Amino acid sequence: MVKKPSALEGARIVGERYAQEKRAESPDGRMPLIEHLKELRGRVVKIAIVVVIGAVVAWYFEPRIWNFIQRPYCEAIGHCSNAFGHKLILTGVTDAFTLRLKVSIISSVVVTSPIWLYQIWAFIAPGLYAREKRWTWAFIGTAVPLFALGCYFAYLAMGKGLKFFMSMSGGNLTNLFEADTYISYWIAMLLGFALCFEVPLFLVILNLARVVTHERFKKWRRMIIFGVFVFAGIASPSPDPLTMLMLGGIVAVLVEVAEVLIYFNDKRYLRNHPDPYAGLDDDELSPVDEPADVDHTLN
Repeated sequence: MVKKPSALEGARIVGERYAQEKRAESPDGRMPLIEHLKELRGRVVKIAIVVVIGAVVAWYFEPRIWNFIQRPYCEAIGHCSNAFGHKLILTGVTDAFTLRLKVSIISSVVVTSPIWLYQIWAFIAPGLYAREKRWTWAFIGTAVPLFALGCYFAYLAMGKGLKFFMSMSGGNLTNLFEADTYISYWIAMLLGFALCFEVPLFLVILNLARVVTHERFKKWRRMIIFGVFVFAGIASPSPDPLTMLMLGGIVAVLVEVAEVLIYFNDKRYLRNHPDPYAGLDDDELSPVDEPADVDHTLN
């Protein structure tokens, strides 16, 4: 007697058949523009759902998270207390709610970064070759630590940036920072550093897509390094030179590491895809493959 498959097993079989049909229709993962837009919409919806769920969880831990967030401010002023000028202030009726919402969302974005970074990669991956799609875990394993490293260095630089801003007031003015202004500065520093640390990985992805080669990288190395420092200056809201040099210097080192990876990837690519025109002089004719079915006999 043949055992009837369960509903779960039947759904799995149908899903596998559907995936096989899709791979047969487009083995390289190519799809029309409408399908790309639908794929993008699906990825954005998934990211939004994950961030919202994380924000709901972070809402209940907001007091502890806020104590962690305001540590750079406390270090900048020496210590936090209830004394005038030693505590962040709220000036609006809804500021407390808005502040708690911002803290919950940014905490969710940081904690759920492995999930939404994977969704970004899953949207890019169909444009790569099959062997390059297998590097998904390598991408996640690199993007997440780089994002976390950028957040860490941003946290270290926040106190120095605040001291720089406070020094501009001189000794005759009292600094009263609004909590909403401070959290906006905190978010800008965090995301600015984190995005800067993702630049080397972005270059490697462009190399995998054959948009950037090592030859192009060598020609534009100085401009790329200069662009890294310019981007670091724009991404960092703190204008003090120490913060910009620290951010730009670290990212420049990571860009050099990316260049090494690009170099070896180009070597691998040339081994697997030899250039048929390599070794030809500029005035030498290239070889032409003649069709096998050409009949050279004269009628």
